[in-house]
Amino acid sequence: MSRVNARWLPRASAPVIGFATLLAMLGANVAQGTPRLDRLRLPPGFSIAIYAEGVSNARQLALAPDGVLYVGSRREGKVHAVVDADGDHRAEQVYVLARDLFMPSGVAYRDGSLYVAEVNRILRYDDIAARLDDPPRPQIVTADLPDETHHGWKFIAFGPDGRLHVPVGAPCNVCAPPAPFASILSMGADGADVRTVARGVRNSVGFDWHPDTGELWFSDNGRDWLGDDRPPGEVNRVREPGQHFGFPYVHGGDIPDPEFGAGHAPADYAAPALRLGAHVAPLGIEFYRGDAFPAEYRGALFVAEHGSWNRSEKAGYRVMVARFAADGTVASYTPFIEGWLQGAAYWGRPVDVETMADGSLLVADDHAGVVYRVTWERPEP
Repeated sequence: MSRVNARWLPRASAPVIGFATLLAMLGANVAQGTPRLDRLRLPPGFSIAIYAEGVSNARQLALAPDGVLYVGSRREGKVHAVVDADGDHRAEQVYVLARDLFMPSGVAYRDGSLYVAEVNRILRYDDIAARLDDPPRPQIVTADLPDETHHGWKFIAFGPDGRLHVPVGAPCNVCAPPAPFASILSMGADGADVRTVARGVRNSVGFDWHPDTGELWFSDNGRDWLGDDRPPGEVNRVREPGQHFGFPYVHGGDIPDPEFGAGHAPADYAAPALRLGAHVAPLGIEFYRGDAFPAEYRGALFVAEHGSWNRSEKAGYRVMVARFAADGTVASYTPFIEGWLQGAAYWGRPVDVETMADGSLLVADDHAGVVYRVTWERPEP
């Protein structure tokens, strides 16, 4: 397990905020919220309901072919399995598969096994569907990841190439750390043959592959303490393996870092495919592959904006949708679900999105401890 050498940490002008300090800054809003579906606003024809309750600190979602939903939990140290056995679109059972793990935010399912990302290692639970009430001991896929907790929690997923993709966030607000920090890695399902997919990535907590091109798209959270309105959150597109996306030298594609930007030209780094609001905290993203929503949503990209914690006026706390032009560039970015933020207070925070087999959309809320289900019915004329 690696430790960050002090020479890679920022100077006093760029304070390091630890996880406990971050929670303290969030104040009373840290307490689990109470779901208020009546306050959520969606486009006409869409409705939202509770799919599962009691999923404490619900973070990443992974849906297995048999319909079992696996959910990671960063703060609670748990991994859940959510089961809707009778098919009424409301889960009757929430199993706790693991406890006391090291910030197990990320989960992925493949070939009967559940993969779980702790900060410093990836675990695998084999034949998990048959063992929900008596989970097996996990196998260690890799224990070679850094153990720094600052941006250390992980979103994981298997790509079209069958490789497990694992981000390693920067262990700071802004610094120039050594590899593998500030990157997205890929590895075989057995943890071998580690490769670098993207560099200059401060903190990605969500990615997906374009359904037509197969290219990896990922969210990235910009640095703090450049003011309320800089830098933007990002959604990026990997066109070539190993591309550099700017951190810590350039933010948002064109903002040189005041400490690390000297001598670095923005043109030398990949610009974001989509610039978001500053500090909105984009986490899970999902290309819509279903056919239950109207045609204009086919291939659209849903983005869960978890919400700001260090802005004088809060921003985010919503699910957005990006649509694309014929050339593959983003043509629009508009709200899809709003209402978790009420004035200066929030009662929920969206984290991840997942498309079900019937085309409905699941949304994880780590603050309210629930998973929602979004459906569409043709509105009355």
